[in-house]
This record gives sequence, C-alpha cells and structure tokens, in this order.
Amino acid sequence: MDGPSTIPEPGGFIQPTGLPSPAPSSTSTRSIAASLPHPRQHSLRPGSSKEEMVRRYVEDRLLHISRRYVKKFGNPNPGDEVVGFKSFGEVAKELDGLVNVLWKSGTPSLQVPFLLKLASDFTQFVRPFPPSPRATFELLRKLDHCFASLLRGQDLDTNETLPGFENGLRSGMTTTDMVRCRSLVEQTRVLVVEILSSGDVDEDEDEEDETDMDGDEDFGGNQIPTPWDVDEERLHMDAARIYENTLVKLGERLGDPLGNENKIDTSTVCSQGC
Repeated sequence: MDGPSTIPEPGGFIQPTGLPSPAPSSTSTRSIAASLPHPRQHSLRPGSSKEEMVRRYVEDRLLHISRRYVKKFGNPNPGDEVVGFKSFGEVAKELDGLVNVLWKSGTPSLQVPFLLKLASDFTQFVRPFPPSPRATFELLRKLDHCFASLLRGQDLDTNETLPGFENGLRSGMTTTDMVRCRSLVEQTRVLVVEILSSGDVDEDEDEEDETDMDGDEDFGGNQIPTPWDVDEERLHMDAARIYENTLVKLGERLGDPLGNENKIDTSTVCSQGC
C-alpha cells in the first residue's frame, strides 16, 4: 500500500493523495477549511467492506510515514523504495492527505481515533526538522477545524450536520477522547512555540517568503523598511491561535472553561530572527 495514488470506492468515494500547494500562513481559517473535501452524505456502515478499506488504507499510510521518518536517521540503501523525509513540509503533505481521506469518509468511528493518532504523531515528527511555519500552521488549522467540528457535530464553517451525528453527539468523541485531545492540544501549543523560538527556518519556506520580508517599495522604486517584521508578527498571531476552536469546544463539552493553563507566552516566538 506504499504506492497507490487513489482510494476507489463504489458510489464515487475516490480520494486522491496528491495535494495542492501550501497556502500562505496568513490564509484565513475559512479558506483552510474550504480545502477539505466535502464529506460523504452518510457514514460508512460499521464492519462494511468500505469502512475496512478506508481503515486499512489509513493504517498502511501511517506505517509508510513512520518508515520514512525512521529512514531520515539512517543511510539510504541503493534500490530502497522507502526514502527518508528531508523536511517537515514533506511530512505535513503526507499527514494532510490522510486528514482529507478521513474527512471525506464522513465516519466518526474512523475520524476520531485516526485524527487523534495524527495529532499525536505530529508532536513526534515535527521535532527533528528545521521549523516550517507555513506547513505547520496549515496542517494544525485543518486539524483544529476537524476536531472542533466533530466536537459540535456540525461543520464549524457551514453549520451542516456532519454524517454520523444525525441523532446527536453520541457517535463523536467520548470523554476519554476529549481528555486525550485536550492533552495533545496543550502539548502541541507549547511545543510549536519552542520550535519556532529556535530559529533557523526551513530554507525552502524562507525562500518562498523572501520577497515579503524585504519591505515595500515607493513609486520611485526605493525600498521602504517596515517598522516591524510582518512575518514575525504573523507567527506570533498564528502561534496564539493553535487549536483555538478545539479548545473552546472542549471547554464547552467538558464543562471546563478556558483558564490560564491554556494560554501560551508567544513573546519568544522567532526571537532569534526566524
């Protein structure tokens, strides 16, 4: 299962693994959510061949991603079909594709455990690579939308009832799931700030943003320096918004209003010139 590019399913459930180019970090939450495929009209029947096909596909892709992650730390062998990741952007692209597959499935029994698994894997995979703010924030925004929508049983943007929630929230996250989700959310918020504070942004992302960081020009073609680093300010804002919708919905469901423990100090983000 390392090589298939699509998941065929009777009834039109075909999910390509190819992904669009990453959007800029300043892209709105609404446009990030719009990049998700529209879910199936009805959830996959438990125990059906369709559900098993999606489950096996996601499990196999997760295994493939783990193998590529491990290969990063070893010397490549000639003829080895599994190539180690070179940047977190490559990891994020793989994870993003799986988020799309799970969201398309419209099946909470698949979405909840696998999305929690993806969120957990993120905290491991992101550590050894140079910071990739663009890829990191785009993936986290998409996960935030998915978790917050599953917690309310409706799409966060469109307010459409999600497949599987026609009879309420019983098909969604259990209390155990929500506690685990909150732990992952809080861990991720702290972790991302620490990583961004380390500086040394991935060179590919740095090149993409190079023209944006040079300031504006006046009508005479002269460079006008901006009074602050716009990209740094943007990273401060993005870091503070990590899983913000999920935190709100978890507070509502668990009866635990947001407190100081969910707030993070973003004053050190990019303090070393990222």
